[in-house]
Amino acid sequence: MSGTDTSGHRVAPGGVLLYGVGDRMTRRLAAVVVAFQVVVVLLGGLVAYAIAKSRDGVGHPAYLWVGGVLAVLCIVTAGTMRRPWGVALGWVVQIATLAAVFVVPLMFVVGVIFLALWITALVQGRKMDQLTADYLERQP
Repeated sequence: MSGTDTSGHRVAPGGVLLYGVGDRMTRRLAAVVVAFQVVVVLLGGLVAYAIAKSRDGVGHPAYLWVGGVLAVLCIVTAGTMRRPWGVALGWVVQIATLAAVFVVPLMFVVGVIFLALWITALVQGRKMDQLTADYLERQP
């Protein structure tokens, strides 16, 4: 079950941000995760293309297109962390990366790793933002 915190963000149990604009460190960490994910999803598209070509003798450009579109979506997501829907778009990217398991089974490992990094970025970013706010509040 999700709820709303004091700043109006939609959060899941454990403080994971689901929707809304995170504070400074939350945005930065989340953007870094999806920015690094660009390389991995591009390579995943190339692997899917190569697997299809080795099986059929013909490459399926759709795999390259899907990998490219997902990579562009990662770039857009990294740039939209200041928008209320940026975090929600990040969740879509994580789900899409996990869905790649149907084409390349080892993408499950990659998807789980990036999902863990994504959740860690959202949780730890919020903690860092809270610690910074507490520190600044105590300063004269």
